[in-house]
Amino acid sequence: MENNSLVSIANLSGEQLKYLLAMGREFEKCPNRKILDGKLVATLFFEPSTRTRLSFETAANRLGARVIGFTDPKVTSSTKGETLKDTIMMVSNYADVIVMRHYLEGAALWATEVSPVPIVNAGDGSNQHPTQTLLDLYTIQQTQGRLEDLNICIVGDLKYGRTVHSLIMAMRHFNPKFQFVAPRELSLPEEYKRYCQEQHISFEETERFDSSSIADADIIYMTRVQRERFTDLMEYERVKDVYILQRDMLGQTKDNMKILHPLPRVNEIAQDVDDDPHAYYFQQAKNGLYMREAVLCNALGYTLDDVRVEK
Repeated sequence: MENNSLVSIANLSGEQLKYLLAMGREFEKCPNRKILDGKLVATLFFEPSTRTRLSFETAANRLGARVIGFTDPKVTSSTKGETLKDTIMMVSNYADVIVMRHYLEGAALWATEVSPVPIVNAGDGSNQHPTQTLLDLYTIQQTQGRLEDLNICIVGDLKYGRTVHSLIMAMRHFNPKFQFVAPRELSLPEEYKRYCQEQHISFEETERFDSSSIADADIIYMTRVQRERFTDLMEYERVKDVYILQRDMLGQTKDNMKILHPLPRVNEIAQDVDDDPHAYYFQQAKNGLYMREAVLCNALGYTLDDVRVEK
């Protein structure tokens, strides 16, 4: 993290990840404080968002910061031809940190090269979503008691799923075993398979998704087939309902297994699964508040000692 920006989970060591998770635990103990009183957070969302934007804005408000920004680029000067560089330079005059979601891969990295204030990547195209990964790690550790040596089954859109790509990179420090479940059209890109091989990450690929194929999983990570990433809508229609997690598929699963999902859900998890004790995706979303409080404080130069709750 140069200049305390957070662009890619690949830039963080295992110790840095654990450090941020420890900060998140402190905020779970006490999420409401005025540690960022007088600071201003800019949220620039060039793509739609619900959980990420609201959790960042909630995190800022609960910590005493103020928020400016936009949720629709159509109301900004980008519609007049203003470049991303000029937008970043302009907003950095007003804000202490910029949280940005953009449809172009690499946009957040490029923004760090021109911004005098820290940039937090809230998702750049199908590339990275590092703060989602931090809350995913937090949730995995919370539910399993550890990050090391877990069987993680990732299901759905592995081609365009930036949360999937970030999670793979983060877990390289913790000796996971991945099972990648996807139709051929949405299989994991070759670059990430090579990454797994280079990092000695064990994985297998399959198109099968049934009760026996998920029986050994510690974590089932469901993902939405993202309509907005498809240029061919007929292809989207072919694959959108290939994998649906039904409650009757959970009979053989481990007691400790938890079902995660970065959300929003469409129909890849049946509604009655919500009442099953394995379901954990709404608690997972709640953890986003604590981790985004940690990310904002870290970006602004606060340390674990600064945010530690006294016993």
